[in-house]
Amino acid sequence: MRDFPSCFGENGVQVSDASSSGPPPPPPATATATAQNLVTCVYQCKLRSSSSFIVTVTWAKTLMGQNLSVEINNPTNHSLCKLEIKPWLFSKKRGYRNLEMGSNSIDFFWDLSSAKFGSSPEPVEAFYFAITVNRELILLLGDMEKEVHKKMNNNGFNSSSSPNPIFISKKEHIFGKKSYATTAQFCGKGQIHDILIECDTINTNDPFLLIRVDGKTVMQVKQLRWKFRGNYTILVDGLPVEVYWDVYSWFFGRLIGGNGVFMFQTCLSAEKLWGSAINWSNSLIKDSAYSFCTRKL
Repeated sequence: MRDFPSCFGENGVQVSDASSSGPPPPPPATATATAQNLVTCVYQCKLRSSSSFIVTVTWAKTLMGQNLSVEINNPTNHSLCKLEIKPWLFSKKRGYRNLEMGSNSIDFFWDLSSAKFGSSPEPVEAFYFAITVNRELILLLGDMEKEVHKKMNNNGFNSSSSPNPIFISKKEHIFGKKSYATTAQFCGKGQIHDILIECDTINTNDPFLLIRVDGKTVMQVKQLRWKFRGNYTILVDGLPVEVYWDVYSWFFGRLIGGNGVFMFQTCLSAEKLWGSAINWSNSLIKDSAYSFCTRKL
């Protein structure tokens, strides 16, 4: 089994990257230290001029309220741009911000005033968050496309072209007792799947781990006390997905509860997809990874 990062620190935020030569910088310490739930999504965005940017969007829910932080990295000249929005603390539920990053002008547009949430700090509908570089739209999140285009056009931006970002990875830090629910999208603009992780380490003589995708059991690990780390391959959307788990601290950790790490990584290597028609011309994007760091209450 290949090594993969475990949870570190009291809150155990998992920060792994399956797409680049080195791990990305972790979320800001202020967001990490007090976050109850935290979701980090990483995108590769391109301009028509072929310039490429790595955009990291972190949605967090803390004891003080909701928080959104964004980091834009230009790998070419190693320039960095950061923005933090705390809409529920300072009533910035709708807004606009311009920042400079080297020779590039970065503009942010957002409307979270009517955003609806599920169990995750990441909104599911009725919102938009958009980023432009040199007045070119590179990233648009949310389901209010007409509203954001209207907003941009009214401010002299050309939003006629649609951005085509490449989704790289998602990391999620969640809490629970016996079950942990989230969603994942394993390829491009493919189907969004419901993932349920069930694990009872207290009320049974034989602790087990059960993973369901869209209500269907795809993996079960018995004798979990002796198989607290491992990996297993499942099929989702016709693609092999490698599932890694590490629940050592649930059994042997010093703190009550402890952290568990689950990583779902799409397998796009030649040996796993030999003979496939898929052709990956960009060597940077090798696979997508979803990491879930869970903490028992």
